[in-house]
Amino acid sequence: MASIFSQIVAGNIPSHKVAETDDFLAFLDIRPLKRGHTLVIPKKEIDYLFDLPDDLYLGLHIFARKVADAVQRSVPCKRIATAVVGLEVPHAHIHLVPIDAISDLNFENPRVQLNPEEFTQLAGDIRSNLR
Repeated sequence: MASIFSQIVAGNIPSHKVAETDDFLAFLDIRPLKRGHTLVIPKKEIDYLFDLPDDLYLGLHIFARKVADAVQRSVPCKRIATAVVGLEVPHAHIHLVPIDAISDLNFENPRVQLNPEEFTQLAGDIRSNLR
C-alpha cells in the first residue's frame, strides 16, 4: 500500500505544496511544530533515508536547502532546524522546522493550529521566496 506521502505525490490527498521538481516535493506539515514546518520528500517511495541511492540522497538535501531558505525568508525565526525521524511514515522525509530555541524541535510539544486560509497564505509566501 502506498504511503500517505506517495498518495500526496499522486494527487490523491491534498497538500499545501511549497516546492516541486521531477524528483522531490515539499509541502507544509498539517500538524506543525511551528508555523512554517515543512516536509521534504523524494517522490520515489523509499522507507529509510539511508537506503536512498546517492543521487536521490544528495538531491534531497540540496532541494531541502533551497526550501529551508524560502521558509526562513517567510517565517521569522533564528534558524531552520532539520530532523529525520522516519518512524511515523514509511517514506523518507526531512522535517524543516523554524526554531528560536532547541526546545522548539521537541516532537512532544503541542502542535500549532492553522486554519485552511493560513496554510494557503503561508504556502504562497514560501513559494514566493524560493530562489
